[in-house]
Amino acid sequence: MSREQRTRLLYEFGFMLILAGYLMVWLPQPVVGLSFIGLEMGEWVKFLPQVRSGQIAASRNLFYLPPVLLGLMLALWTAGWPNRRWRTWAMRFLAIVVAMLAFPAVEAFLQESSDQWLTRVLMILLVAIAAASIPLTDRLPDHGLRVARIIMLILAVAGLILPTWAYLEIRPVVAQLLNNSVGIGPGVWLNGAGFLMVAIAAAAHLTQSRNARQPAAG
Repeated sequence: MSREQRTRLLYEFGFMLILAGYLMVWLPQPVVGLSFIGLEMGEWVKFLPQVRSGQIAASRNLFYLPPVLLGLMLALWTAGWPNRRWRTWAMRFLAIVVAMLAFPAVEAFLQESSDQWLTRVLMILLVAIAAASIPLTDRLPDHGLRVARIIMLILAVAGLILPTWAYLEIRPVVAQLLNNSVGIGPGVWLNGAGFLMVAIAAAAHLTQSRNARQPAAG
């Protein structure tokens, strides 16, 4: 298996782990019959008094980052792909669909102030704009693709750190509220592992492209 094939597999497995992790349990508390998947965390934590009062620094929007960042990375991953191939556009469409997991419920538009959902809507809009703009990278030189991989690396590191930090901020608050210990669900671990794999893949991709240019430079 070539380096390029291994890098591609890292991307693919990383993407799958991120999506699977977001749809699995993040907050497990079987003693009181309480468990929330990543998709539910952002909606549930808004009811915590410490979140409503601003005592906890972690924003609930951080729990919506995994699908949004995954959508952005899927769109950026197609940079340099042939625009005439249907799989290219299928992947860009998938990027938007994945990001839509963070879209607010209809009740949020009707019952909550815009500051509760506007950030998420703007993030999803950013994914749609990125997916629509990626075809323009065909007109860019090779360093344009390198920039796309650098952005993917930054997004992957953000996805690894920020949602995990938000959960670790919330965890002791929930434990105190329930007067019981709260674990770390498999979704948190899979999310972190997925973003770590994408970060490694992006770094490997950058290294490969740099090494490929060195003989020509010499």
